[in-house]
Amino acid sequence: MLLEIHSETPSPRKIQQVVKTLEAGGVIIYPTDTVYALGCDIDNQKAIQKICRIRDLDPKKANLTFICKDISQLASYCNQLDKDVFKTLRRNTPGPFTFILNANKQVPKIFQNRKKTIGVRIPDHNIPISIIEQLNRPILSISLKNDDEILEYFTDASEIYDDFSKLVELVVDGGAGSNQPSTVVDCTGSELIIIREGIGKLE
Repeated sequence: MLLEIHSETPSPRKIQQVVKTLEAGGVIIYPTDTVYALGCDIDNQKAIQKICRIRDLDPKKANLTFICKDISQLASYCNQLDKDVFKTLRRNTPGPFTFILNANKQVPKIFQNRKKTIGVRIPDHNIPISIIEQLNRPILSISLKNDDEILEYFTDASEIYDDFSKLVELVVDGGAGSNQPSTVVDCTGSELIIIREGIGKLE
C-alpha cells in the first residue's frame, strides 16, 4: 500500500493506520529528515530479520539503528549519558544525526552487538515522530539504498513503491526525500568522533 501523509501536519487517522501495520508485524518504508528508511517495531524480531533480508544484511553483524521521539525515550535504552554527550544531544536533536551510544539491557537482543553499542536518531520530521508517539516505542531505521549510479538513495515515494511494494506492507509518501544520509557521531569514547559525514553539521 502507498499511503500519502502530509509531512507538516500528519493525519492522526493515517498515522494510526501505519501504527496498526507495525503492531501486526509489518515492515514499512517511511520518510525521515534525511533519506527514506525501512522500518518496523523494534520489539518484532521477525520484522527486523525481514528488513535485514531486504537489505542483504546479517542481523548479528549489522549496525542497526532505531528512531526515538525525544532524549528521554532515547536515554531509556542507553547507559547513563555523561554531561558532554547530553549537551551534544540537546544542541543537535531533533536533527539529521545518528548517535552511537553505549546500550543497556533495555535494547532488544537482536540489536545487541559485541561492542554493546546502539545507533539512535531523533529526526526533525513530523511523520516518524508521530508514528513513534502513537506506537509508544521506537522504530527501526535502515536507510533505503538505491542501485542508481548517480543517486545513492531513493528520493521519490512512487518509485520506492514500484520497487518495494511486494517486499513491504506499506510505503509512506511524505514528499521528496534527501539524497544525503545522517551524520554519524560516535559518543562511546572520551571524545566525540564523526565516523560518517552526512547532512548534519555538529554544533
